[in-house]
Amino acid sequence: MPTGGAAMRQSRIMSMVEAATNVVVGYVLAIATQIVVFPWFGLEAALGEHMAIGTAFVALSLARGYLLRRLFERIRVANRSGDRGEHGEPAPHR
Repeated sequence: MPTGGAAMRQSRIMSMVEAATNVVVGYVLAIATQIVVFPWFGLEAALGEHMAIGTAFVALSLARGYLLRRLFERIRVANRSGDRGEHGEPAPHR
């Protein structure tokens, strides 16, 4: 736990590494899941089709992740400002 109330922040480079890792792992997992699950439902797809479907799901996942991250950041900033209409100003200590 950080001391002095300071929040731990992730460097931009590590944020990029995390995001890229998340995308690659998600893509591979999506394709592997499709290859296993599709036959259970009588669906057949070539590897290229699996890759295209995986790309669509990764794009949707990236958009969802970005929008949720921005929503939670907005909530965090609102909570820090004490709902006083200020943005990014910390609430006074009590």
